[in-house]
Amino acid sequence: MSSRTIAFAAFLAALIAAPAAAALPFHVGSLPSGPLDAITDVAGVRVANLTIERGSSIRTGATAILPDADPWDRKLAAAFLRFNGNGEMTGTHWIDESGYLEEPIVLTDTLDIGLADDGVVSWMISKHPQLGITDDVPLPVVAECDDQLLNDIQARAVRPSDIVALLNRAHTGQFRRGSVGAGTGMKAFGFKAGIGSASRVLPASMGGYRIGVLVNDNTGMSHAHLKIAGVPVGRALKDRYLPHFPQPLALHGRMSSGSIIIVIATDAPLDNRQLRALALRAGIGMARTGLISSVGSGDLFVAFSTRYVYRRTGDFRVHAPKVATVESDRVLDTLYRATSDAVEASIDDALWSSTTMVGRRGITVYGLPHAPVLRMLQAAGVKLSAHR
Repeated sequence: MSSRTIAFAAFLAALIAAPAAAALPFHVGSLPSGPLDAITDVAGVRVANLTIERGSSIRTGATAILPDADPWDRKLAAAFLRFNGNGEMTGTHWIDESGYLEEPIVLTDTLDIGLADDGVVSWMISKHPQLGITDDVPLPVVAECDDQLLNDIQARAVRPSDIVALLNRAHTGQFRRGSVGAGTGMKAFGFKAGIGSASRVLPASMGGYRIGVLVNDNTGMSHAHLKIAGVPVGRALKDRYLPHFPQPLALHGRMSSGSIIIVIATDAPLDNRQLRALALRAGIGMARTGLISSVGSGDLFVAFSTRYVYRRTGDFRVHAPKVATVESDRVLDTLYRATSDAVEASIDDALWSSTTMVGRRGITVYGLPHAPVLRMLQAAGVKLSAHR
């Protein structure tokens, strides 16, 4: 056995022994990631996960993204994009109309979307007691994916009080990825998936701006099209590690097609029009992993800028930002590249950070097998080195 083979075997063993939220052992694209390689590399962005696993059939939760400490008084320029519309993200008509985001973003399962909405309203009222009295009313932004394969979704296990507590503990810094929060019961390419995140940083000569992405990945049941770092690993795994069904189950609609929610944050001063262009580039990152956005997919994206802020004053008036937006085509093009790279890396992260789960009816969805994937990546010449 060669010294190179022995060294790789040791490296492989270390990676396989790492915890579920271990770093991706490769880097997507040429731009560097931030220190956390997460959406929270964009200053001020906070995240929290609520994971609910009870008995043999409850596998669900919620994930909160707080774009600012007080988005009601500091409304952030934002844009919504429906890449494919078999899904729901509430509050997006007003984002389109106003050009800004004024609430937290909460992700959950399909049948808990109303309960999560109720929780956001309660949290907003606790922060601004005059809402609905002398102040305006909030239109919460809550997005869903269907986790019924592994979760008893009819139980509607997420409570409004859970969302209030979740938002109160949203924090900056690192957070868990994979089968946590809204991603608890999710799957992608027939493997266990869920929450993934990544970031990219532009050169100082281009402003040093940051792009941060968080995804809830729930995209389909077939291994065959999965690509990681450009390598068609799914083709080699298409007949292995298949989900196990103790009893026959007909898959149709969202259960077979799945969905993905993509949240994009940046500290670049971008307006609604530019943020929509940024969100469009998320589709490029999706495509690189083998996703096509099928008829049954709810592929919904929201992007916001922490630097282009609409400030609300005590008289309830909203004042337009005074900062200039990015005008350089070169910088915008690099922001687009950063977005597509961070989305691709976030989808990879959602798969890499998730482990095998047994859910309702004894259905088992297996985690992505690290060892054979690493061997395929090495054989294809992909540089392997944990970087988070």
